[in-house]
Amino acid sequence: MNKSERIKAFVELGSFLSQFTSEDANRKQHNLNSTYYDDFGALLDRVSNENLWFTPLHVHESIKGICAFLQENELHKWVARYAVSDQNTQVKVAVIMAGNIPMVGFHDMLSVVISGHSFIGKLSSKDNQLLNFISKLLIEINSEFKELIHFQSDRLSGENKFDAIIATGSNNSARYFEAYFKKYEHIIRRNRNSVAVLTGNETNEELEALGRDVFLYFGLGCRNVSKIYIPVGYNLVHLLDNWKNYSFVTDHNKYANNYDYQRSLLLMNRIEHLDTGFILLNENVAISSPIGVVNYEYYSEIKDLEVHLNTNTELIQCIVGNTIPNAIPFGKAQEPELWDYADNVDTMEFLTQLKSK
Repeated sequence: MNKSERIKAFVELGSFLSQFTSEDANRKQHNLNSTYYDDFGALLDRVSNENLWFTPLHVHESIKGICAFLQENELHKWVARYAVSDQNTQVKVAVIMAGNIPMVGFHDMLSVVISGHSFIGKLSSKDNQLLNFISKLLIEINSEFKELIHFQSDRLSGENKFDAIIATGSNNSARYFEAYFKKYEHIIRRNRNSVAVLTGNETNEELEALGRDVFLYFGLGCRNVSKIYIPVGYNLVHLLDNWKNYSFVTDHNKYANNYDYQRSLLLMNRIEHLDTGFILLNENVAISSPIGVVNYEYYSEIKDLEVHLNTNTELIQCIVGNTIPNAIPFGKAQEPELWDYADNVDTMEFLTQLKSK
């Protein structure tokens, strides 16, 4: 299978998945529908029932993000940046995937296969069905994917005979990965969070859009904003007034339980905070915050803040705002481009340099 055929297959996959980008029925004409449409719809319902963090809204939002990747012009633009093999290689790449949000490992899977390598996926127990089904769709589109895409439930070890590994996990698991897979070419990802920088000049629309960066996926993603930097004297009440439309998050029992627990901790420890009834704002220097909490910190000079952010790049996935260089616009944190790589490590550059052992 050559490079163009791989791209064509993923475009076709995107066309099928585009029917599932919202909870409303959006069935179109597609040659996969007779066999897979009903089964995929049933799987989405089942996944939401089995993992309560994966609400129907969030599953469909994840699919919407994947469909944005699978636009033909975007795929060609992305692949053109690299020396991608025109034929399948003999390189085998193992990928250990996280399970914090639905199909969070799709980009790694896409990158490995588009590179022409063989993909060996170790799915998280929290998200172990969706990508497996997507692989079946790819195989139906082009049977050669059957030799390129494999999933396994057993723990990955050297006996699996792969040439490189990409692993995503907590800081603790990353230390294990570093030691256990040190003899392989690797990318090891750790905990990261995203931050927002406000100046006080934002519109109400921008502040409401920031709420999407905070609340989508209940804040479980590394691209979710967990901390906000605000200028001295900033009116936080004005910010919170623009987040009222997100109060529905407490309708979700798991989120509500986390929110109640964090609220109790703040009250018992007599820590001053702001409480909207669905989110807690806590003045805290930490970048990472628990579910149900957003940390905030005041700054005096934007230049000093830029220095601070630059010294903490290893903790930050992305920056949202309109003043910091290379910041992401409000509301767009969970809408990365194909070339917006996790931990700022160019996955495709890594993959295209690999050679079979």
